Amino acid sequence: QVQLVESGGGLVQPGGSLRLSCAASGSGFSFYVMGWYRQAPGKQRELVARFNSGGSINYAESVKGRFTISRDNAKNTVYLQMNSLKPEDTAVYYCYGIALQNHKDYWGQGTQVTVSS
Repeated sequence: QVQLVESGGGLVQPGGSLRLSCAASGSGFSFYVMGWYRQAPGKQRELVARFNSGGSINYAESVKGRFTISRDNAKNTVYLQMNSLKPEDTAVYYCYGIALQNHKDYWGQGTQVTVSS
């Protein structure tokens, strides 16, 4: 049994910062791809940032220079540091991973990020 659990969402002012965390639980599982997606009201879910299997990183053009993805392999955890937040960053942010053992996709429940004055 494996589960991805996000935390760290909330309400912040424009220009503020927020750090999201996603912890993968479940014995016998490790993730060779981990990242973040988001979905705003009325919009499709989109890639924010992720680690690829070879270690390279993909960022959405809209967040380059502002967001940084990182990981702690020992804790099987991925983070998203979000700086210079804009109202258009408002969305539900979802953790995403692909398990090494079975190559299946896993999604977290989502955490709300709201950027507003």
